[in-house]
Amino acid sequence: MLSVETPSSKAMAEPAGPLTRLPFPPITKSHILNCSYHSWHPTYKTSTPKARLIPLTPPFLEYLREDGIVLPADDSDAEATWSDKDSGVYSVDKEESDDDDGFLDPSSHFLELHNKIKETIAELGGKVTPKLNWSAPKDATWIAATNSMECNTASDVYLLLKSSDFITHDLQHAFDGCIDELSSPTDGESSLPETSISLRDIPYHLVLRKYLNMNPSLEFRCFVRDRKIIGITQRDPNHFEFLFPMVDSLRSRTQAFFDEKLKKTFPDPNFVFDVYIPPPHKRVWLIDVNPWAPRTDPILFSWLELLELEVPMESGSASPRPSISEKSQGGEDSEAEKELPFVPEFRLIHRDDPEAFCFNTPQYSAHKLPRDVVDASKEGYGGIREFADQWKEIIRQQEVEEREKGEEVGG
Repeated sequence: MLSVETPSSKAMAEPAGPLTRLPFPPITKSHILNCSYHSWHPTYKTSTPKARLIPLTPPFLEYLREDGIVLPADDSDAEATWSDKDSGVYSVDKEESDDDDGFLDPSSHFLELHNKIKETIAELGGKVTPKLNWSAPKDATWIAATNSMECNTASDVYLLLKSSDFITHDLQHAFDGCIDELSSPTDGESSLPETSISLRDIPYHLVLRKYLNMNPSLEFRCFVRDRKIIGITQRDPNHFEFLFPMVDSLRSRTQAFFDEKLKKTFPDPNFVFDVYIPPPHKRVWLIDVNPWAPRTDPILFSWLELLELEVPMESGSASPRPSISEKSQGGEDSEAEKELPFVPEFRLIHRDDPEAFCFNTPQYSAHKLPRDVVDASKEGYGGIREFADQWKEIIRQQEVEEREKGEEVGG
């Protein structure tokens, strides 16, 4: 196999220590805040699905951070309460909340916000999908009656938010791995943080988006470095044959949308954004903006190749790094190839790719509970106790069998 020698390959060939971390530029807290929905949505509102942003109050944030799930009663469905004793999930009706021995309705601490959420759901047609500043509770849909992020009541929203590890990350780990913004050094002094931004300074918002039954095959993630799209990938981890003839048009639409809407207006040169291009595939909808950081899933790319990929300068004088297949087929780049404009790679899952066989575990399965545990919790304390006794008996039998096998080998 022939290789192409580039300045970066020369540098990589020089003796160096092993790579212990991805070569990300410093990730600032301001960059994380720029990717918050409340920060970018006002600028790109006309390019996003219909949504409403509700500023969150300290009592509500405290409610989200509390252990356990206690849900307020919904006026429209007062008889649909399900308070499985000892299951960890409670729905409080008004009679219980008035009883000193019962649970206090949690919405009493944020009643104005609670009413605002109910009004917003009604305004958006009675069905919404929720998210906080950065994350949506996609990992918690297993607990919802609809098995999706569709919410019809305020309690539906609270159940998803309080059951989601993604939401917990927004609330407790938004600035993990970040540095404060640095000031420019003056008079020979070293640069120091101008201000220290903490989690308490984050203006948390609840985003309620009008529910859309989106086709996941038409959602794409785009990676921007130095204000250029350097890669596009499908988001759903399945093979869709119909996408392949559409790659050029989808890439062209996405590039045109970026050039018109995002390229010169987003405050940071490096970021990741998600789009949705529904039939007839003429309009591009901006779904989300994500940080240029390890926390963002590169999906069909790897962060190392995105960070090291060579892209041309604005003048077009440089050329993109050739792929392995291009190296093996053509050797060194010709002058004509060097003059071609950079075209971002559009990655799809092919029929023969391992991902297409669906042998992988279900999405977000690490955030779910075993079915036996969920079923037992629905039966209250007796069900949990019976499950624990059965589990102990299984462990005891395994220990007996292992001890008997050891005695047979020793004999």
